[in-house]
Amino acid sequence: QVQVAESGGGLVQPGGSLRLSCKASGFPFRTYAMKWWRQTPGKEREMVAMIDVSGRSTNYSNSVKGRFTISRDNADKSVYLQMNSLKPEDTAVYYCNAHRGGVVGADYWGQGTQVTVSS
Repeated sequence: QVQVAESGGGLVQPGGSLRLSCKASGFPFRTYAMKWWRQTPGKEREMVAMIDVSGRSTNYSNSVKGRFTISRDNADKSVYLQMNSLKPEDTAVYYCNAHRGGVVGADYWGQGTQVTVSS
């Protein structure tokens, strides 16, 4: 049974930090790129960070570059998003996504975790 579960969201003041975690099971985690997305009401889901299967290559949206860091632990089947210098506009539901392309590709999603940046 495939499971992707986010945790670590919450309420934080502007300028603060949060660390999101995503625990996966039920599929070969080491063969999937991992992504963090976010979505606010009325807007399209935005990809904020991506990490390749090895963990050596990462990409970030311009809106979070320099403030967010994605990492993964293949032995623990987990991916993390360290968020620093948070801004009110970072408020969103954050989703963890496992992606593998190709003929045997698949996408798995978590249920999301709410991050609210407010004073």
